Amino acid sequence: MAELDIDLLGKLCAAPGIPGREDRIREVVLEEMRTVVDSVAVDALGNVIGRRAGKGGPKVLLAAHMDEIGFFVRHIDDQGFLRLQPVGGFDPRVLVAQRVLVHGYAGTTLRGALQAASKPIHLLESSEIRPPTIDDLFVDLGMRVDDIKSSVEIGDTVTMDRSLERVGDCVMSKSLDDRVCIYIMLQAVKAATHSSAEIFAVATTQEEVGLRGAGPAAYGAEPDISIALDVTLAMDIPESKPHSHVTTLRSGAALKIMDSSVISHPALLKHFRDLAEAHDIAHQFEILPRGGTDAGATQRVRSGNVAITLSLPTRYIHTVNEMASIDDIDACISLLAAYLNDAGSREYGY
Repeated sequence: MAELDIDLLGKLCAAPGIPGREDRIREVVLEEMRTVVDSVAVDALGNVIGRRAGKGGPKVLLAAHMDEIGFFVRHIDDQGFLRLQPVGGFDPRVLVAQRVLVHGYAGTTLRGALQAASKPIHLLESSEIRPPTIDDLFVDLGMRVDDIKSSVEIGDTVTMDRSLERVGDCVMSKSLDDRVCIYIMLQAVKAATHSSAEIFAVATTQEEVGLRGAGPAAYGAEPDISIALDVTLAMDIPESKPHSHVTTLRSGAALKIMDSSVISHPALLKHFRDLAEAHDIAHQFEILPRGGTDAGATQRVRSGNVAITLSLPTRYIHTVNEMASIDDIDACISLLAAYLNDAGSREYGY
């Protein structure tokens, strides 16, 4: 595969877009999608749906979500401090003292500090030290209250303020979940030059709040096969026992057996496994005890379709330091492209 396009991946990760407010990331995806498909449309839920015409092969839908976890501003107090409503699953322990960006209705983007409403450590008694909750957190914009209220209002969005960095043989950023899989989808469709399949490459919305965009996109496409692309837990870190790793970094693309939302079709799973072995693509298997992907929504529309999730092992998911191996990214691209080129060569059934 081609060398990692770190500029494109960085642009995808940087664009703000919490669930239901994906307009900024959608513009980035639209620009890139037009270079790899025949036509592009945006549906009523804001999904970007790219279609590449087939040559008699099956309809294959790829779904990678473009929303990131974030916040709405839910209150501005008399001093100008902002209180937040989370949109997606955050662990408050990883949020304290982070920088955030507040995207105001007036078109401004303001940088602030996300802090906990607590005395500093110098003044705390040991009995007072406890993990923060979301309700403890506020944003300090460092501005006079009148200036804040002229630029920010209830319902404005807040995203984390971190850029993509290359660290060792990995990349690290906020929003790798799931912008890196948008990248994988675009690169794989571009590489699948021998595919006879009719390909629907969909950047979905509102995945982080219940897989909301993927179902309507699949309903319109009526795919024979649907493939979700998402990150998954790589728990090969200190204090995590091997049986709890889910996946490990640098062990290749993860073929999901099941999670809370989907049980992958066994014949489709075998097809991916056979292709990985035939093309010498590093791969591993994944069982995720809790959590779901867009495949849980796409497989159940109309009369159903065969589905699987191709996962990218990622450490520190839902933090500003999500970390993925460049080799694993390449393995996902290679395996997905190999599948698209081979789609239609097998029948799936029970």
